[in-house]
Amino acid sequence: MSVQKVKDYLKLYGMEERLHEFSVSSATVELAAQALGVEEARIAKSISFHCDDGCIIIVTAGDAKVDNAKFKAEFGTKAKMLAPDEVEQLTGYRVGGVCPFGNPPCAKVYCDVSLKRFSKIFPAGGSASSCVALSCEELFDVSKSIKWVDVCKNWQDSQEKG
Repeated sequence: MSVQKVKDYLKLYGMEERLHEFSVSSATVELAAQALGVEEARIAKSISFHCDDGCIIIVTAGDAKVDNAKFKAEFGTKAKMLAPDEVEQLTGYRVGGVCPFGNPPCAKVYCDVSLKRFSKIFPAGGSASSCVALSCEELFDVSKSIKWVDVCKNWQDSQEKG
């Protein structure tokens, strides 16, 4: 059901053919990279956090980790991830398939600059066995991201990739 929701959403942008479904799990960065045959850093993971009136979804590179001090400086609150039983209600997707497309109004999407070193990235496609192939600019536009943020660490030492 959620994959169809994403496909219908992407159709609005003429991008529904970018959605890929797998016969294996892509629920984690490692599994998604294996399913696609790409490096883990290119997997655009969507991490959901509490905020006053819903949740914040940060889309980061697969090799990035959220830096608590940077998060607090950007959002004015401590980074507190959603509990597994809150994820679907606040993001519209189950754990393993959370993506930045067609989320409820209470979910605010932000893209992290850790993604910008790649020409093509792969966020989840609404299930634990799907993804979407996009450029960073396409991800930002299609996800209706509020802005680019710098809230991650541990990725800067990676080489820039095409």
